[in-house]
Amino acid sequence: MVEMMNEQNGTKPLNILLVEDDDGDAKAVKRTFTKARIANPIIRAIDGVEALELMRGENGHEKLRAPYLLLVDLNMPRMDGIEFVKELRKDPEFSKTVVFILTTSKNEEDKTKAYELNVAGYIVKETAGQDFLNLVDLVQSYWRIVELPE
Repeated sequence: MVEMMNEQNGTKPLNILLVEDDDGDAKAVKRTFTKARIANPIIRAIDGVEALELMRGENGHEKLRAPYLLLVDLNMPRMDGIEFVKELRKDPEFSKTVVFILTTSKNEEDKTKAYELNVAGYIVKETAGQDFLNLVDLVQSYWRIVELPE
C-alpha cells in the first residue's frame, strides 16, 4: 500500500479526518481508500464537536497530528459541518486547515456558505462507488501538487 506523504518535507504522512455521522458513508470512504491502496490513517469523528476534540486533544482524545486534511459532511447532529468549519477558522492553530465538504446537499446556499469559509472543495456524494473513487483521486492529486504553508 502507498502512503501519501507531505511532498514538502517527504517525511510526515497525511492524516485524514473524516467528519461523518453516517456509518455507511464512513465505511464506503474507508473502503474506497483501501481499494485504492492508500494506507494513510483515516480518523473518524461523528460530528463537529468530536472533530474539534480530536484536533485539540480534548475530552480524553489524543491530539491529531498534523499534517491533515478534513473531509466534512454538512448535516450532522450537535455541530454541523458549517458550524464546525466556522470554529476552525476562528482558531489560529486551525484557521488554514484544508477542508473538503463531502455531502449529499446540492443546495446553493450550502455551497455558498462553505466557500465563504474557504473550503478547498465542495463534493456532492451521489453514487457511493464512483464518487468515492473520484474523491480518492482528488485527495491524492491535491496532496501531491499543492504546497501548503508550514
